[in-house]
Amino acid sequence: MVARGGGRPHRLFGLVVSGGRIVTAVRRGHVSGLALRTLVRANGYGLSARRLLLALIATVSLAGMIDLAAVTPAGAQSYTYNPRPPRPTPPKAANDGQMLVQATEVDYDYNNSRVSAVGNVQLFYNGTSVEADRVIYDQKTKRLHAEGNIRMTDADGKITYAEILDLSDDYRDGFVDSLRVDTADQTRMAATRADRSSGNYTVFENGVYTACAPCKDDPKKPPLWQVKGARIIHDQQEKMLYFETAQLEFFGVPLAYMPYFSTPDPTVKRKTGFLMPGFTSYTAFGYGVEVPFYWAIAPDMDATFSPRITSKQGVLFQAEFRQRLMDGAYQVRVYGIDQLNPGNFAGQPGDRQFRGGVETKGQFALNDKWVWGWDGVILSDYYFMSDYRLSAYRDPLGSFLNLPTDALSQLYLTGVGNRSFFDARTMYWLSFSGNQQQVPVVYPVIDYSNVLNYPIFGGEVSYKTNFVNLTRNDAVFDPITTAANTNSLCTTTSADPLARTPSQCLLRGFPGTYTRLTAEAQWRKSFTDPFGEIWTPFAILRADAINSDVSNQPGVSNYLPVGDTQAFRLMPTVGLEYRYPFINIQPWGSTTIEPIAQIIIRPNETYAGKLPNEDAQSMVFDASNLFSVDKFSGYDRVEGGGRANVGVQATTQFDKGGAVKVVFGQSYQLFGMNSYAVQDSINTGINSGLDKPRSDYVASASYSPNSTYTFSVRSRMDEQTWNIQRFEAEGRANFNRWSVSMLYGNYAPQPELGYLTRREGILTSGSIKVATNWVVTGSARWDLEANKINQYVLGAGYVDDCFVLAANYVTSYSYSAGTTPPVLSHAFMFQIGLRTLATSTGSSNSAGYQ
Repeated sequence: MVARGGGRPHRLFGLVVSGGRIVTAVRRGHVSGLALRTLVRANGYGLSARRLLLALIATVSLAGMIDLAAVTPAGAQSYTYNPRPPRPTPPKAANDGQMLVQATEVDYDYNNSRVSAVGNVQLFYNGTSVEADRVIYDQKTKRLHAEGNIRMTDADGKITYAEILDLSDDYRDGFVDSLRVDTADQTRMAATRADRSSGNYTVFENGVYTACAPCKDDPKKPPLWQVKGARIIHDQQEKMLYFETAQLEFFGVPLAYMPYFSTPDPTVKRKTGFLMPGFTSYTAFGYGVEVPFYWAIAPDMDATFSPRITSKQGVLFQAEFRQRLMDGAYQVRVYGIDQLNPGNFAGQPGDRQFRGGVETKGQFALNDKWVWGWDGVILSDYYFMSDYRLSAYRDPLGSFLNLPTDALSQLYLTGVGNRSFFDARTMYWLSFSGNQQQVPVVYPVIDYSNVLNYPIFGGEVSYKTNFVNLTRNDAVFDPITTAANTNSLCTTTSADPLARTPSQCLLRGFPGTYTRLTAEAQWRKSFTDPFGEIWTPFAILRADAINSDVSNQPGVSNYLPVGDTQAFRLMPTVGLEYRYPFINIQPWGSTTIEPIAQIIIRPNETYAGKLPNEDAQSMVFDASNLFSVDKFSGYDRVEGGGRANVGVQATTQFDKGGAVKVVFGQSYQLFGMNSYAVQDSINTGINSGLDKPRSDYVASASYSPNSTYTFSVRSRMDEQTWNIQRFEAEGRANFNRWSVSMLYGNYAPQPELGYLTRREGILTSGSIKVATNWVVTGSARWDLEANKINQYVLGAGYVDDCFVLAANYVTSYSYSAGTTPPVLSHAFMFQIGLRTLATSTGSSNSAGYQ
């Protein structure tokens, strides 16, 4: 290789750089091989090879500024883009300030002060590589010129291509011809020319941007969508991109023209400006259009204003403020509307001129173990959220099967240790049905649990406490007979309070104040004898201090003693659990059969059925709680009397994958009073299968042959007739092109709980990719007793790696106060998304309003 300078050829082994300047050439004779390698350490001042590379990098990196994903509106997503093939993660480069230059020939022209690297030029610096046919630096004019197959790959995987580059050494002025960029997130941008001036402005001529992959069969074919701009101006100081004469094309066909628009460059994660508009419609307010405006107030706070212009009621003002602090964040959302036609809500809570509300939430960390926070909701009327499809009603898909019945306001403090947990909170539920006087206020409920990290008598010791104080103004009665339901005997406005009796109604919630403090300590130890039998003795001591002040409202005395009642409840428990696993190993897998038995000794439950029950109202007996010492779901009831739980558990594990697990058993009341046979104000335990000396049989089985299929069955059978009392079967399958799930439920009548007839139904959901980019989804609930499908979702959409177009049809129910039956409403949701550019949804709803 020959270095030419002033007409005198010199054989060079390498270039030596000192202080960032080329100062000498080392003469060492001929060099073998075809490439010249130069290792350069840049010291950060003066003109250096490092600066030469950085100038090149800075220029071609400007193309990466074209990214339209800086600010996009948030919205519910029912369809998402197909995942893109992952790119290999580039190896982490050493950030040592060294640069490696490789070229076929390096020339130094002393007379003209010009350095040239010619032929397969490659520059490597801190994980970034630049390739070109020729790179020239003129020290007199301080211009850098590169040409021919320029390719730069940065440390993040972005690849930039160009044909000609000419730039000043401080990269304030210059141009790039035939620019093309492939980013790490697989977006693409191209321009015929990019000109840079004043060290701040870069103008891209005939720019094109897309997030769609090129066609494999025909790379020159236009992508599904792309944005073209006659000129795209990047203001580096303002960090803004300005598009002139832009158009949106689908398959090369222009569909939307935008004479001018702007967006923040990708270095800006938050920028003040308008977001994508949204469309919605609902019978209550007509058609509505929202035009959100985002305000980036400061690095730690922002706001969004989303006025909704409706055709029937005027403008619904919406605003949300968010702030992130050093130890947490909070947000406040406000609503308000001066209704033009409140008469449209005649007979409804919305029949008023002004309606509005406030929502807020926040959470802050005190340290690495403690957090505190709040949620809050205040509304002008309880139907405001539903009428204008706000908050929980915002996404029509969220209303499938279960509409929200209330909004929770709470203040909480939570701490988590290595072996302990603490939670304290006050809670207020805002009823969406208008029965606010029947909703309790909890102030507070406190839970604490801890497991000691040292043994006592060789066993593990744990303890937990629970404190609750709540109040309710009006009693809540539920009818459990046809006559009570038809004649409204259980409403608080019933003319005959004597009709509200346990044979007609349940007292779902008592009026008055209830305070309870519970403390429980437990000791248990397991050991295995020489025969492989596992013995686990345990002891539990629980104490409850209770004060209830029950208001003497009509009919309440038929269920609970009215007035003040103080009670102290002590429940000592000792027991023994026995397991004897048998293991059988075969060439195809292993099977473990494990008989299990528990003996539990304790006194009767005191005050059974004579105290309020607020947190132990749910009672489902199945295989999951067969071996629970106390099967009540909360603290307000406690299981008493001697009991034995007996069953067998079998697990088969296949060597080629998959497992089967089966549980079968029964529970026996050995002596004393059966707590589940005692009626309380809501008949907890009655008809549960535990309310007799010999419980119903419970069984469960699950089978997972592989990651594709999952099957499970749960059942409870009458202990005398073996009739099915409760049965659930569930199956799931997930393939590459389709997935489906089905849940079948069959439940016997429970007249004491108000279920007078057998309930039977099927809940299904599924999706299938009917073509490469077309997806169909659906969910439905089929009431087999009524022989009708009462709720369902149907949807279809086009989905690929850069574009989504979808539509959904949803049914749901709206509930109002009193005994008015639910009204079936219908919703349509439309979604369109351009990856990295924008996503917009629109919805249309209708209900029983005229």
